[in-house]
Amino acid sequence: MDRLNFVLLLLFSCLVKVHGEDPYLFFDWNVTYGTISPLGVPQQVILINGQFPGPKINCTSNNNIVVNVFNQLDEPFLLTWNGIQQRKNSWQEGTLGTNCPILPGKNFTYHFQVKDQIGSYYYYPTTALHRATGGYGPISIHSRLLIPVPFDSPEEEFSVFVSDWYTKSHKTLRSILDEGRSIGRPEGIIINGKNGKGDGKDEPMFSMVFGKTYRYRFCNVGMKDSINVRFQGHTMKLVEMEGSHTVQNMYESLDIHLGQCLSVLVTADQEPKDYFLVASSRFTKEPHIATATIRYTNGKDPASPELPKAPEGWEWSLNQFRSFRWNLTASAARPNPQGSYHYGQINITRTIRLVSTAGDVDGKRRYAINGVSHVDPITPIKLAELYGVADKVFKYDLIKDEYIAPSGNEKITLAPNVVNATYRNFVEIILENHEKSVQSWHLAGYNFFAVAIEAGRWKPERRQNYNLLDAVSRNTIQVYPNSWAAIMTTLDNAGLWNLRSNSLERQYLGHQLYFSVLSPSCSLKDEYNMPDNDILCGIIKDLPLPKPYSI
Repeated sequence: MDRLNFVLLLLFSCLVKVHGEDPYLFFDWNVTYGTISPLGVPQQVILINGQFPGPKINCTSNNNIVVNVFNQLDEPFLLTWNGIQQRKNSWQEGTLGTNCPILPGKNFTYHFQVKDQIGSYYYYPTTALHRATGGYGPISIHSRLLIPVPFDSPEEEFSVFVSDWYTKSHKTLRSILDEGRSIGRPEGIIINGKNGKGDGKDEPMFSMVFGKTYRYRFCNVGMKDSINVRFQGHTMKLVEMEGSHTVQNMYESLDIHLGQCLSVLVTADQEPKDYFLVASSRFTKEPHIATATIRYTNGKDPASPELPKAPEGWEWSLNQFRSFRWNLTASAARPNPQGSYHYGQINITRTIRLVSTAGDVDGKRRYAINGVSHVDPITPIKLAELYGVADKVFKYDLIKDEYIAPSGNEKITLAPNVVNATYRNFVEIILENHEKSVQSWHLAGYNFFAVAIEAGRWKPERRQNYNLLDAVSRNTIQVYPNSWAAIMTTLDNAGLWNLRSNSLERQYLGHQLYFSVLSPSCSLKDEYNMPDNDILCGIIKDLPLPKPYSI
């Protein structure tokens, strides 16, 4: 073989290797302040590339996502990719327990892969109270062509962000909480950053063609309220929740709790004219209502001013939760966190009962889990573990697996709340709510099976009521007042993973913890190395880099 042919063969071999890798999607995002009026009051919000909500990440399973974030705010900033499991890669999780924030005027490039999580997700800021004024946007992960989904391709897809909204700035809200006061009730509801007047003069947010079917991807990105969504004159077919295809039941309305995402199919089968999409707060004395106009392309008449009514009471919502079922006949890739679809046949190796409490510490309100209210250390927990200085930053297992009710005047402990977990253990987590308001929780790094929500206090005999066959595999779960929820998963994703309240006020005031899931082999088979571009801060900033993992 002559030299020229050898070089050509080598180049062809390199090209084959490059093209054999999963595709890359690249994004450059500028994070800035801007002034808009979501509720008719001009206020400062956080924009990404001048948009609110931010740009959509529209991708396919196994795509590599590269996002270069330029922080042009006057405060440190971080983004998390809510529901994206970041397999072996908690370095990209974007919480203050895993990452140092991006300083003002600096940039950081996130690089992660979306595995077989076909569904609806979103990103949002985890620093301060930034999420209260924007910085969030949709992530839609589609199936590869070889993997069918259990419904026909819709005519079009729409991302719908519903949210409660405050007209105060994030800095004002934060100062209120820092002073020990409550931020109170939100001022209203918005849909994709807007609140329609519902007077027939609003510009349509979505358009539909008669006879066609559309996919609406809903996410509740608010701070405090559960939200009910419904379509005037149309029913919804539920098809997906947070990456899991569901049994396709029909619904007149759906409760979407904080942090939750779901997809419905809506067929344009009514008289061609305008209709309202309605979103209203749930479990509040005076519900806030927002509308968005949906216009049939050949329709002329305005929407009826009579809006469909919302359901009442949390028992209705609980019964709706019980109607959600995992679609076991779907041929598409499904979340599989424990190596078997028969999760009900796996022995539980650890039960962790987490009880929410609230109280005052030095005259300021704090929220705790099993008596510990989380505080983010200056040195991220994940970096402290990697550099071998964990003992200088936090203590493991300040809370116990079984909650012990206080017998006297025990005080809430303020500290980093880190649970030492065993890699690949199959765990049962009980979330118990002794309060009068609905709670919502998110677990990063995993999907879990939401096997039960019931009233009262949890006891081991309550396991007989678990759904051990077709509970939906998801990453959020709501807990109703004076009730409990049970979730089950295998901790098979090495890294540091945040369990947090989706209520931003509660989360900011300590309602979160981290599971430290360390692989005993310290191998690249189980966890990726810290990326070369990772930001260093705190006590490890000037330390030499630790020895990287190898296979």
